[in-house]
Amino acid sequence: MTVKDPGVYYDPYDFEIDSDPYPIWARLREEAPLYYNAKHDFYAVSRFADVERCSADWATYSSAKGTVLELVKADFEIPPGSIIFEDPPEHDLHRGLLSRIFRPRKIAELEPKIREFCAHSLDPLVGSGGFDFITDLGALMPMRTIGMLVGIPEADQEAIRNRIDETLRLTVDGVPQLPTAANDLSQGDMFADYLDWRMKHPSDDLMTELLVAEFEDTTGTVRRLTRDEVLGYVNLIAAAGNETTTRLIGWAGKVLAENPDQRAELAANRAMISGAIEELLRYESPSPVQARYVTTDVEHHGETVPKGSVILLLTAAGNRDDRKFADPDRFDIHRKIDRHLAFGYGAHFCLGAALARLEGRIALEEVLKRFPTWDVDRDNAVQARTSTVRGWERLPVVTP
Repeated sequence: MTVKDPGVYYDPYDFEIDSDPYPIWARLREEAPLYYNAKHDFYAVSRFADVERCSADWATYSSAKGTVLELVKADFEIPPGSIIFEDPPEHDLHRGLLSRIFRPRKIAELEPKIREFCAHSLDPLVGSGGFDFITDLGALMPMRTIGMLVGIPEADQEAIRNRIDETLRLTVDGVPQLPTAANDLSQGDMFADYLDWRMKHPSDDLMTELLVAEFEDTTGTVRRLTRDEVLGYVNLIAAAGNETTTRLIGWAGKVLAENPDQRAELAANRAMISGAIEELLRYESPSPVQARYVTTDVEHHGETVPKGSVILLLTAAGNRDDRKFADPDRFDIHRKIDRHLAFGYGAHFCLGAALARLEGRIALEEVLKRFPTWDVDRDNAVQARTSTVRGWERLPVVTP
């Protein structure tokens, strides 16, 4: 069955739409809960219940060909170690290895170092009349944290972050930069020298843990990860651990500037900041769109999505669904949230969610400690242009 033209158009590569997609997403939820885009040949669901159900059903909505529209369309072999591009049982096995590194207690122990990274960035800016939420904090602290975990020398972290940013950025005309080979996706060569060094000089970092970890694979063989698998893991963690937290910090700067009364509440009572981070994640989800490959014919709202299709799960649209959240387009730090979709749902729930929450909370606490008020310099703010994460490339603010 063909999905009829609903009269509303959504395109993840359109810069104008991406600037403020919420009005279009609201129309999709009401007028086209199953949407089809003929130009790019994809389906999309936008209601909370639909996104949640699809996220949980990995057998029907597969991640094995990638979770980005252009990547699924490219249809090439995913390199080893990319757990977000796997389905169970391989996914569960490989995720189990990483979960050792992201244990809650281990993450909580990072708090003093994360505060130190924030202080190092923010202290020199006090009294300067302003700073940039991205270039002065959001792009620095998350990469330093991940670099410390993984084992990347501080002197090399900025260059690696810039290269990761380049792989996500759309071209000027909104055309995605398609990978041409597995190595383009894994970016393994960025970390190869570090890994080779760690093989000879083990340390207390993630690279070493992955190199020595033994596990039973899906064939029943007890083994260690291959060099390529470890490179894939390290790249995945470096990219995922940097980008989404950077966007979250940027959205905190913008949204709280637009809600100064709520910002004042947080400055006066920092115990509320954890809840505010959850509302920020719901209100401006840093990773708003997830792609899946459909493995069998499936029905949505009386229409059939054929096997072999690509479907987009519009997680950020689901987080603004009034079927789930009252007055969803209003930012409210007092909102009681039982769950949202910003970190996904089901088997692929973000492994680094606890770290992202910790980094977001500490960053906001440290900003408010030094800068209880600010205004966004809109003339010089620049929104990032990617099809995977949504946020700011530069967000300068003016402080008293």
